[in-house]
Amino acid sequence: MENPTHGADRDVERIIEQRMSLKSRHSQALSQLMLERDDLRGVHALADFVDDGLRWSA
Repeated sequence: MENPTHGADRDVERIIEQRMSLKSRHSQALSQLMLERDDLRGVHALADFVDDGLRWSA
């Protein structure tokens, strides 16, 4: 019989991996959008912050 805690640990690990994957995809898509649309700069401070952070880390 499987330990219920072990199954929950696997679920948590899977969710964490999914979130990291989505976060990475979201950041990449935002960066691409900001490259294509200069008129969006200054519209949303968080988008500018993420885009600037990606540029500085590259």
